Amino acid sequence: MARRDKLIQPNGQPAFGLFSDGVEQINYLDYDLRTAMDRKRSGLAKRFGFNQFQFVSLLSDELIIGIAIVDLKLVSNAFVYLYQPATKRFEEFSFLQPLARHTHIDPRPNSGVAEFRQGNNLLRIQASHTPGVRKLEVNLPGKLSIDATIDESTSYNPLAICTRAGYTGWVFTQKSAAQVCHGRVQWHDQAFDLQQLRALAAVDWTGGYMRRETFWNWGSLSCHLRDGRRLGFNLAAGVNETGFTENALWLDGRLIKVDMVDFRFDRYQPNHSWAMRSADGIIDLHFTPHGRRQDKTNALVIASNFSQYFGQYHGEIRLPGEVIHLEGEWGLAEDHFAKW
Repeated sequence: MARRDKLIQPNGQPAFGLFSDGVEQINYLDYDLRTAMDRKRSGLAKRFGFNQFQFVSLLSDELIIGIAIVDLKLVSNAFVYLYQPATKRFEEFSFLQPLARHTHIDPRPNSGVAEFRQGNNLLRIQASHTPGVRKLEVNLPGKLSIDATIDESTSYNPLAICTRAGYTGWVFTQKSAAQVCHGRVQWHDQAFDLQQLRALAAVDWTGGYMRRETFWNWGSLSCHLRDGRRLGFNLAAGVNETGFTENALWLDGRLIKVDMVDFRFDRYQPNHSWAMRSADGIIDLHFTPHGRRQDKTNALVIASNFSQYFGQYHGEIRLPGEVIHLEGEWGLAEDHFAKW
């Protein structure tokens, strides 16, 4: 199936479903946005109602990195955090911009740029015009520098879906995991070579007219198995379950869809383990947190209660003809409430 050029069709409605080769342009301004009583919304409402974010993780046994750029129109934010399992060293850097100043996310998941600037601080995720290379740049002078390349050329098989969100909205998301990456990280006085670490990347590009109050649980993994194969997954509940799910795993780049996933955890016991099980029996995992990046914001119009955990996965992934055992591979899990 060829890549879809535009998400919004000539009738002003999005194309819902799975897109095996992604979507070139999320032309959200062509959407026929209406109220729940069918009154047409203005162009200004369409611009300010569209939320976008992009998240990239770089995972290895020696270093965990999470990077996000979020554009909510009334405000934008960005963060990057690093965790070193051997030393338990953790540091995060967070930024806010009113009215999303100096923030830009192109509505092109596979050929656009996401950028956030504040003073001399820069975070940028740049996709190529053809699937193959995604560049990551972080420059926080005197604190952190990341110059990395994510290689999607040999196993470009993203999970791209669009689903309904509430009565009048929709969400498009494109995910990939366990992508080969290389480059350099300079964290204060420590330097890391991502290729030597055998780090793997996951990419999340999301945008849409989301429910006024949204929540989700999420799990992500990118690792090398003991036989050398690359395994990644994206598991979620709370956003994209109206007809389709965003649950999938990648085995050496091959996409395998996964059914609905049940997340069991205690929100008020952050050190307790999580259970994640899929309705089709493929996923039967436990996640043990080792730390988290947390943010709570309550600013009347917008609010966020965000906890992203880094930790280790144990359990089984049951596929036709084989059972993959996870024995402490590093990954991420998330519990998030948002009002926007």
